[in-house]
Amino acid sequence: MNQRLKEKIQEALSSVLPITAIVLLVSITIAPMPIGTMMLFLAGAVLLIIGMGFFSLGADMSMIPFGESMGTQLTKSKKVGLTALLCFVIGVAITIAEPDLAVLATQVPAIPDRTLILTVAVGVGIFLVVAMLRILFRLPLSVLLIGFYIATFALSFFTPADFVPMAFDSGGVTTGPITVPFIMALGIGMAALRSDKHSQNDSFGLVGLCSIGPILSVMLLGILYNPTSAGYEPILVPEIVTTQDVAREFAVGFPKYGKEVLIAVVPIMLMFLAFQAVSRRFQKRQITRVLIGFLYTYIGLVTFLTGANVGFLSAGYYIGSELAGSEPM
Repeated sequence: MNQRLKEKIQEALSSVLPITAIVLLVSITIAPMPIGTMMLFLAGAVLLIIGMGFFSLGADMSMIPFGESMGTQLTKSKKVGLTALLCFVIGVAITIAEPDLAVLATQVPAIPDRTLILTVAVGVGIFLVVAMLRILFRLPLSVLLIGFYIATFALSFFTPADFVPMAFDSGGVTTGPITVPFIMALGIGMAALRSDKHSQNDSFGLVGLCSIGPILSVMLLGILYNPTSAGYEPILVPEIVTTQDVAREFAVGFPKYGKEVLIAVVPIMLMFLAFQAVSRRFQKRQITRVLIGFLYTYIGLVTFLTGANVGFLSAGYYIGSELAGSEPM
């Protein structure tokens, strides 16, 4: 096994193992879980570990160098308007590619999936521009965060009640496996050309700012769109009796999430190829490495999402239902 992949899987193991232990403890003591759901959960935990290992290695090889290079190239441009437009397009494209956002959209039946995804994507795109301008003009992050969060909580008073929790969930969803590494690397690349003592500090904060965009945009969607409800659709916990049933659930999940991740990863890979065609920044060997990284990213995301949505989601929903329905002590 590739040594770096082995290290990444070991890191994933140390992250997933405590969560697995806590869920097992809760299922034994407070919320007894059906054996079938438990089998799904344990199989999902194994897939999560493998998927996180592949994804982490893939992101290191592809997303991070691509994001840093694009950030550096954008900062070199003297045309602030063009740079802002490109940042907006990148923010929208990366967010649309985020698999977690697609999962959220399918759980809100009152709003068309495409409407919700585009609303969140535009919010991220706008605030990625804000984050870029903050780096270029050295604006204090604390002032921006305080100002935008005051605006967020003020707007929540005018937003339909069902949209407020969904808006904040939309902000959390954008901190997903595709969005975070790319945006963080973009910020590092943007700050790299500055030589002042605050340049490294200013490379952080992009994810925090970009998470506010979806919250505000979804709140505005609630005010303007105004459907009857924006509640979540309950998750159906499958009936699992045998190990064959477990295998069947994952066999259905792999092609489904494989298609979703392919739709997510291919546009980013095409964006990289277009960037390379224009900038000629990467050497032939580096291009091969980045493309292999995209392959690892794809394998990791498919494995991770299948394990999370088929295995972890059912267990989490079941335990949550049991805890919510239990009598207070």
